[in-house]
Amino acid sequence: MPAGPYDDLIAHLVRSTPLDAGEAARVVAEVVGYFSEQLPEFVRRRHAELKRRGLTNEQIFAVLGAELATRRVAPPELSARQLRRIVYG
Repeated sequence: MPAGPYDDLIAHLVRSTPLDAGEAARVVAEVVGYFSEQLPEFVRRRHAELKRRGLTNEQIFAVLGAELATRRVAPPELSARQLRRIVYG
């Protein structure tokens, strides 16, 4: 069986949590997928999620700015105008 790039992480999760190997592999795949999302897709997805929660654009762009700063590879700080252009074109 070929070794995958995250086998060590999966083994760590199996040792340190109640997850079995299959569950741990799915968690790792989900996390890797989440952090692989490109900036425009992330901004549009989060804008839609926050809009559904009833936040205004002003609130949403503040939340997005804070969230983007915590990403694994944070983009340069974006203004509300730049975020608006990503969402609305």
